[in-house]
Amino acid sequence: MLLQLSIQNYATVDRLEIEFNSGMSCITGETGAGKSIILGALGLTLGDRADKTIVRDGKDRADICAEFDTADIDVARIWLDRKDLCCEQTSTCILRRVVNKDGRSKAYINGTAVTMKSLKDLGEMLLDIHSQHEHQSLLQKSTHQKLLDDFCLDRNLRGKLSSAWRQWHQNFKDMTELKNLSEENSAEIQLLTYQLSELEELEIKENEFARLESEFKELSDAEEIILATSQTLSACESESNQGVLSLISKATHTLRNIKNKPHQLEEILLTLASAEIQLEEAVSDLRSFHEKFDANPDRLAEINLRLGQLHGMARKHNVTPQNLLEVIDSLRSQLHQFKNSGSELDRLAENDKLLREQYELISKQVTKQRLDGAKILSLQINKQFSKLSMQHAKLEICCTTKDEETPAEGGRESVEILVSTNPGAKAEALAKIASGGELSRISLAIQVIAAQTSQIPSLVFDEVDVGIGGGVAKSIGNLLRNLGEKAQILCVTHQAQVASQGNHHFSVTKETGEHGTLTCIEELSGEAVVNEIARMLGGDDFTDESLAHAEQMIISH
Repeated sequence: MLLQLSIQNYATVDRLEIEFNSGMSCITGETGAGKSIILGALGLTLGDRADKTIVRDGKDRADICAEFDTADIDVARIWLDRKDLCCEQTSTCILRRVVNKDGRSKAYINGTAVTMKSLKDLGEMLLDIHSQHEHQSLLQKSTHQKLLDDFCLDRNLRGKLSSAWRQWHQNFKDMTELKNLSEENSAEIQLLTYQLSELEELEIKENEFARLESEFKELSDAEEIILATSQTLSACESESNQGVLSLISKATHTLRNIKNKPHQLEEILLTLASAEIQLEEAVSDLRSFHEKFDANPDRLAEINLRLGQLHGMARKHNVTPQNLLEVIDSLRSQLHQFKNSGSELDRLAENDKLLREQYELISKQVTKQRLDGAKILSLQINKQFSKLSMQHAKLEICCTTKDEETPAEGGRESVEILVSTNPGAKAEALAKIASGGELSRISLAIQVIAAQTSQIPSLVFDEVDVGIGGGVAKSIGNLLRNLGEKAQILCVTHQAQVASQGNHHFSVTKETGEHGTLTCIEELSGEAVVNEIARMLGGDDFTDESLAHAEQMIISH
């Protein structure tokens, strides 16, 4: 339920903090005092549209917070948990709206910035405002089905219907996508087959491109390699004893013939001897390479052609030559998927049949419960109309079978509340024939009956007693008080007969001073409540008789 409403710099409000309790709370005050401001601020925390005109003159922004206790509101706690917006150690939920003087606004849930849609979605689970303004949920057909389902539909059955529809919907979506794909399969298969055939004709080997590139570079440099190796061998093995091998052998021999060599020369001799051995090995390897090396211009031309083929095919598929084998694997995989889509489509079609049958069984049970519940709920609501000065009004809850062949998320029927307010008149949609006052009273009659199963814990009624007499006002007050035993009720009223039956009473006043106009709200108790009821009965100049009458009205409850 609503625990507290905090308002800063909103319209004529400087700063207000209002704490609410369970039961029926009445909000009264003279016309123009600002009772609508309280509801307007509350509506903003529920996601209503905002503009810069609501920001108090001279202030940068308006800031409104509504604090709710969600301990007994399962649907809201589940929603908060899914959105990761829960308070870990408390069931308290705070909705906040900040509106800047330029008209831009921000929304928060438990301190986390959220979209306006999220604020509105959660707000609809926490509080419902019944008034002559845009927050009239009774004008929305979706509300009609929810109201009926809350009244009569088994919760487990509702869950089964939702689950059956989701399973069918996902299967149907997969099947439709595959069908659309199958229609394009013929041309796609032809293209893939041609591309794969073209690639397979090349008979590309693993790492072939890298090996060919290496060999191509080697063959391209063949003449230079042959000349270089020949010159190197000549330098090492010159017949005029001027070759490197002859010279190093001669140097080694000369040092070795010294009889009394110093220690340093011994080490030098060892180094020269090692160099001679390594040089002989290098010359031997170079001679072997030189004798076996083949420039092979024919092979060079062959490699050049093959590399051209690979580069050309790679450009065609927009990849590097090294990735052509991956392209082949991808094409084979796509072809396999296309060729096997027929059997998958058959499986999905069979699933569609089974899931439709499952849905139909559940939806038939839902339809029966709705039809039975619609009769009972209509009867009980119509009994309330005479108490609300609507003796000629008659309400019908119409369940119309949808034309759609495919399963619908909410079941096989659409639900709409129709009403006639004059004898013999045809029942029509609420938005067409119900005036603001009638709509509020119709909503009141419905909520009185549906409150025992409703998931919305807090209900606001804004001047539901407009244009009615004292006897009917007393009945309305009695209905609201009874409704307050099942849900939290906030009632804005001008009728003393209604206000006298509240469990709690708030008075809204407006003061004008040097700093402008200010709206204030005060919770009344004891004698102050009696005085306010007396004012509502006879104006500011109330008499002892009006005081006695007010006191008697309060005591009688």
